[in-house]
Amino acid sequence: MQASGRVRSTGLSLLSWVLFASSGSLAAAVMVVGWSPAAVTSVRIGSAAGLLVLVVAVLRPRALRFGRGDIWLLLGYGLLGVAGVQLLFFVAVARVPVGVAMVLVNVAPALVALWVRVVRGTRLPGQVWLGIGLALAGLALIAQIWHGARLDPVGVAAGLGAAACSAGFFLLGEHGASRHDPFGMTAAGLMIGAVVVAAVAPPWTLPFDLLPASAVLGGLHVPVWLVLLVLAVVGTVLPYLAGLRALRDLPAPLAGVLGLVEPLVAAALAWLLLGQALRPAQLAGAAILLLGAILVQRAMP
Repeated sequence: MQASGRVRSTGLSLLSWVLFASSGSLAAAVMVVGWSPAAVTSVRIGSAAGLLVLVVAVLRPRALRFGRGDIWLLLGYGLLGVAGVQLLFFVAVARVPVGVAMVLVNVAPALVALWVRVVRGTRLPGQVWLGIGLALAGLALIAQIWHGARLDPVGVAAGLGAAACSAGFFLLGEHGASRHDPFGMTAAGLMIGAVVVAAVAPPWTLPFDLLPASAVLGGLHVPVWLVLLVLAVVGTVLPYLAGLRALRDLPAPLAGVLGLVEPLVAAALAWLLLGQALRPAQLAGAAILLLGAILVQRAMP
């Protein structure tokens, strides 16, 4: 790949994770009002799927044409990359501290690298493994996993399951991005994910009476319905589109490590919007995480 293409795709991948990171603060503000995590996820994915399918059907209908051979790819992408990651992550945070759950789900880059090495038989430079290790160490510092850590077997299993689903997102996305229009594949994946999440949090159980209530973001009072709309568009549709387009040119191991920027940005946004200040150890962890990501970026062929 030419240098300009690598830079453009890296920028798209980073943009994707920055936008994904914004969803944490937005969802937290809505949950303070009285929405459950499952309810927020159901509305987020369902609204995103409905909006994107409508737009693509009108503007790019050919993008929604898939063959029989694509069914398993789309099902895997929707079940793993959309529904599985979020649902299993919520199970994990209900049983173990959030910091531990963050570290567990972000083991995904290492799983991707292992898949590429063992299953595909592709030898990765040692600098890639060093970069992944540094990035995970930095993430552990950011998450402050030693504060009140308790290990619940189900919570740990759910966190690792979320990591496996996240790895599936990168590997299936890399495969699908080379064959399909990102708009069509994202729309199909979100629709499949929306159906799965709706089974966990059915529409008739959602607290729609709280839509006019005010959520607080950075000192501003914003209607819940508007926060959910921004969460669906900015925190879901756009990052999935950008991330899938980036996977057309970026190798999955590199995209996976770039995904570790998400908790870093999420922590910074929580600091700015929710007043949750970063500790010195977390700032050091951010520097280590970025160093690891840079090592992987420079080492990947």
